[in-house]
Amino acid sequence: MKEATGELNMSVFVIISIGVLSAFFYTVIWPGMQSNMNRNTKCNKAVDCKESDNQDGTSVCQYYENDVLVEADIICTWKG
Repeated sequence: MKEATGELNMSVFVIISIGVLSAFFYTVIWPGMQSNMNRNTKCNKAVDCKESDNQDGTSVCQYYENDVLVEADIICTWKG
């Protein structure tokens, strides 16, 4: 009986651990990954990029979405 109780406790521990790790991933890590993917997608669609004056290797770009030029400036890596 003790072995069955030990296995049950370990199963509960594993299920709770998976739940905690999943919650951490979807609340902390995923939003950063999603915003990075969105920014990279917009930078790949970028047109009219202007090299910025600062030395960090970025540029200010505009992009098309659904064949409409979006006036919002986005910061992209300068590809020269």
